[in-house]
Amino acid sequence: MDPTGLLDKIIEAATIIDYGRKGFATRGKAEEGRLSYERGIFAALSAFKDAQSTIDPHIIILTEYTFLAQELQFCDKTDMDSFGSLTQAIQSFDDAFLVLEVVEDSTLYKAVDQSFPRNKKYREKSFPKDSYHIACKAHRTRLKNILRSPGIDPIEKTLLKQRFANLTTGQKGYCEKQRKAILI
Repeated sequence: MDPTGLLDKIIEAATIIDYGRKGFATRGKAEEGRLSYERGIFAALSAFKDAQSTIDPHIIILTEYTFLAQELQFCDKTDMDSFGSLTQAIQSFDDAFLVLEVVEDSTLYKAVDQSFPRNKKYREKSFPKDSYHIACKAHRTRLKNILRSPGIDPIEKTLLKQRFANLTTGQKGYCEKQRKAILI
């Protein structure tokens, strides 16, 4: 899978979704906004499914990161709750990208493994609960909270559930990388 093409799809989908949401709020543009919004949601859903099919933890969080960056770009700066939440999510994924590089070096990652306590609260399936796991878990919680909000459009719920599933798939793929790094 071409990551660049996938990210282009995510950026375009997020832009179309934002255009549609703004159309909802414009008198006389509600129908056009609804169509744009739905087209963007379906494009994003397709891109997220493509990302999940790779089972590659890097591609999975890269697509989520790109979508979040677009949401942040379109976020009203006066909406401090959303702005802060998006910023925090992006920062946690920044940390996850760093540990993705470390897990590729078996010698280095064995040292990481030894530096984490064996207590299960610091472990994910017996592997270190490092910044990749922490970012995925925190973001799944964020998505779950959004899903619980009343009034979420059913097609947007479908997209949120797909994004949630992607993070779970990404963590499974990451655990496989951890297993390989530690057992080599």
